[in-house]
Amino acid sequence: MDVTFLLNGETVALKNADPHLTCLDFLREQRNLSGSKEGCNEGDCGACTVIVLDKEIIRPLNACILFLGQLNGKAIRTVEAVGEDGHLHPVQSEMVEKHGSQCGFCTPGIVTSLVAAQINGRSDHENILAGNLCRCTGYAPIIKAAETAAVLSEPTWLREDRKKIRDISASPNANWPQSSDEIAALLTANPKTRLIAGATDVALWVTKGLQDVSPSAFLANVEDLSQIEDRQGEYVIGALVTIEALFNWAKVSCRPYAELLRRYGSVQIRNAATLGGNIANGSPIGDNPPVLIAAGAELCLRQGDKRRRILLEKYFLAYGRQDLKVGEFVEAIVIPKSLDALRCYKVSKRFDQDISAVCGCFNIEINNGIISSVRIAFGGMAGIPKRASHVERALVGKPWSLQALEETEDEWLKDFVPLTDVRASAKYRLKVARNLLTRYFMERSGQSADVLQVVP
Repeated sequence: MDVTFLLNGETVALKNADPHLTCLDFLREQRNLSGSKEGCNEGDCGACTVIVLDKEIIRPLNACILFLGQLNGKAIRTVEAVGEDGHLHPVQSEMVEKHGSQCGFCTPGIVTSLVAAQINGRSDHENILAGNLCRCTGYAPIIKAAETAAVLSEPTWLREDRKKIRDISASPNANWPQSSDEIAALLTANPKTRLIAGATDVALWVTKGLQDVSPSAFLANVEDLSQIEDRQGEYVIGALVTIEALFNWAKVSCRPYAELLRRYGSVQIRNAATLGGNIANGSPIGDNPPVLIAAGAELCLRQGDKRRRILLEKYFLAYGRQDLKVGEFVEAIVIPKSLDALRCYKVSKRFDQDISAVCGCFNIEINNGIISSVRIAFGGMAGIPKRASHVERALVGKPWSLQALEETEDEWLKDFVPLTDVRASAKYRLKVARNLLTRYFMERSGQSADVLQVVP
């Protein structure tokens, strides 16, 4: 596969490159750019963070789970090239002045994350650095460095990269579909082709599982699936909308959903991962499906010229098995606009960068003090994201009261027989699920829910 991109301002044109070679391995082993470090090699620690310019958007990304096939037509900046005219970037200078580095292994990724944040006008450093782990310095001097660094919102090199990237002729290839129509045609001809968008899961199959994931197609250039449309009565979310873009949308359209997404991986992961990918992989502990099921979302699936629309909850059949036909792919997710009653809660051992032990989502309509409709969905309680259908039926028609909630006690075991694993016991999961419903009641009733904190 041929790949063309900018690397620290210089055009790189690779012929017959391995599209599944990671950006990090390419930088370190083929370009001797050893500033980017390999820590976890799975997108958790952030030591390998690079800055990627993609269609005028600046994104910090984990180079260890970024394939060369995803770089076509983009510009990459490593820590070696964020300074100006031979001088350190202000973030680098302040990291030195404020003693923000000890062993220095994590420092390059911290610097590139903060440089990207400056360019994007962000100063919420605790959120920005959630994906950059430091074992020895502590974050106080790092945050101080970030707060005191002079702002270069558009460094000279960025202006130059913006100009040069317009002149780059990205290598054409059948492995880079340009539209959903081309994806449909590709899968019709080669139904075993693996679609790669953010690669936050697929890359681990390569870096950790040493799997061969070919044949594959890279979807970064498919614009028509990367949009959020506001239609009458519903939102249509393209399958390739990133979690970060979804987060920014939810901050306006559904604040509780946005708060959940703020804890979804890290900035680097959210910049790569897509909503369609999160749903398509069918994980029982993915954070998006329970929210969308509780919202009454539908899934738009396409196979060639045929399209079908199903309730999202019907897509998940059993652990590792989804309602997806050969040659079919996720095209969009449709969310009803009635989101005022939706709340979602993520329970995990760590606040940031952790998989849910339980993710509970609630959407209950109350009319004149009576519960008229209920949608409750959970992740982490079964082998698939699943509704609490028995609990829902027990609540409909009852007064909106704690007593009504308490009367569902015996219904939970009819809906869920959760596993005991390293994250939580089955008993704990059931207790948390019940408590989250009580928390939802108290929040909807304007009461404090702080007393409901549960420690595993």
